[in-house]
Amino acid sequence: MLFPCRNWKPTLAIKLSLLLLAVCIVVVLLNPSLWMWLFGLVFVNHAILTIAGLIPRSRLLGPNITRLPQTAALAGKVAITIDDGPDPAVTPQVLDILDRYGAQATFFCIGKLAARHPELCRDIVRRGHAVENHSMSHNWYFSLLDPWSIHREVREAQTVLTKITGQAPRFFRATAGLRNPELEPVLAHCGLSLCSWSKRGFDTQVGDPDAVFNSLVRNLRGGDILLLHDGSAALTVAGKPVILDVLPRLLDNLARANLQSVTLRSAIP
Repeated sequence: MLFPCRNWKPTLAIKLSLLLLAVCIVVVLLNPSLWMWLFGLVFVNHAILTIAGLIPRSRLLGPNITRLPQTAALAGKVAITIDDGPDPAVTPQVLDILDRYGAQATFFCIGKLAARHPELCRDIVRRGHAVENHSMSHNWYFSLLDPWSIHREVREAQTVLTKITGQAPRFFRATAGLRNPELEPVLAHCGLSLCSWSKRGFDTQVGDPDAVFNSLVRNLRGGDILLLHDGSAALTVAGKPVILDVLPRLLDNLARANLQSVTLRSAIP
C-alpha cells in the first residue's frame, strides 16, 4: 500500500500499475475463473517496478536527480557527493582536503552516525558544505521496507540532521540507491527530493585508487554528480581509505578542466 500524501504526484508507470490492479480486481469479481491469468499479469507488473527500484538512476518510480540543472552544467559546475558518514577518522581529513582546494561538497549522512558525532556534522556545515539525508539506519534491506518503516527511517534522520546542523536536508539518497514504489510518496510527504548520481567509482568495493579515479573522470563534464564515500570506504593496499587518495587527484582534475565543485543545494533551486 502506498503511503498517503497530498503532495505526491505519481508517475505514469505508477498510475498505470494502480489502474491495472483495479481492473484486475473488478474482472476477478466478475469472472473468478480468470484469477490465475490476472494474478500473473499483476505479478509481471510488480516485477517491472521492482527491477526499476534496483536501478539507482531510474525515474520510473518517481523524480530522480541524476545531473545538475543545465544552467549549472553550462557554468562548469559539478557536485561531489560523499556518502555513509560522518566517520570520525575519515571525514575530518576529507574536509581538510576540500578546504585546501576551496571546493564544496554534499555529505549524505546517516542519522544514527550523525547523532554519535554531532560536532562533526556541524563542522561540515561550518566549512561551507551541506548535510543531506541518507536515512536513519542505512539498512541493506531499506528497499524492502513497508511505507511506514520507510517514513520512520526518513523522518527520524530528517529530525536528527536538522536539529544538529540547523538546516533541514533538501535531498535524500537511499541505501545503495535501491528503493521501492513506496519511497516517493514518503519523500513528497517529507519535502525531500531523491538524488542519485551520474558517476561513481565503487569506492566501497574497489581498493585501487587509480581505478576509482579513472571511473570518476572518464568523460567528466559540467553537471555531473559524483559519488564517493567517507564511511564504509574501501582501503588501499597501504590501508588508506580510497577517498583520501582519490579526492585530491579529482579536485586537481576539476581545476584543470575549469570545473567547480558545488553543493547540490546551491546548484538546484
